[in-house]
This record gives sequence, structure tokens and C-alpha cells, in this order.
Amino acid sequence: MTAVLRRLASSALVHFLLAFLAMGGWAFYANRKYPMPQPLVSGLVQGMLSALLLLFLKVTIDFLARRLTAAAAFWAPPLIACLASAAILVVLHTLGGTPKIAKTIAIPLVVSTSYAMAYNYSIYRRSRANP
Repeated sequence: MTAVLRRLASSALVHFLLAFLAMGGWAFYANRKYPMPQPLVSGLVQGMLSALLLLFLKVTIDFLARRLTAAAAFWAPPLIACLASAAILVVLHTLGGTPKIAKTIAIPLVVSTSYAMAYNYSIYRRSRANP
């Protein structure tokens, strides 16, 4: 059973699906007081964005972590990834007509930034252990 859980926990598809469901569900909830289909559209937009941003964060951090040295490798990749994610979320939710953009993106942005920080720290720690 542990091997199955470990395999699921390391599956990119599982991460994408969880991001889609959790953050899309949050966006639906955040916009629930508006007439349909707006909550559904906001949920689908955020769900797709969260799944794609998860991939974007990983690729961005991998790219930056290899190219930066010393202290910059510790703080710059998650900061750059967070700022880029925020910009993408605001622009696409504006284009999608999401009524409560700040409320809609607050939780996904906190979660994605936390993910970026934790993922970057794991890379940073490994790179310092194996110079």
C-alpha cells in the first residue's frame, strides 16, 4: 500500500488533477453568488490555470535554480515564479470576466507560492549538499 501511495504522490498527473480540483473548486466557491455560468467559468479557468501553473512553476524554478548562484538561487526563483503566476492569473481572469479576481486568486497564489518556495528549497539544499 505504501508503494502505491508513494507512486501516486510522485505522479505529475495526480498533482495536476488535485490542483485543478482544489483551486478550481475554490474559484467556483469564491464566485458562487454570481449567476451561472460565471462561477463555473471562474472555476474552470482557475482549475486549468492552477494545473498549468504547477508545470510552469516547476520548469521556471528548475531553469533559474541552475543558473543562479549563492543567495540569489535561494530567493529569486520562487519570487520570480510568484510574480509571473500573479500576472498570468490576473490577466487571464480579467479576460475570463471573473468578478472577484483578488478573492479568486488569493488562495491559489498562496498555495502556488508555498509550493514554489518548498520546491526551490529542496533543490537549493540538494545543490549545497552536492557541490
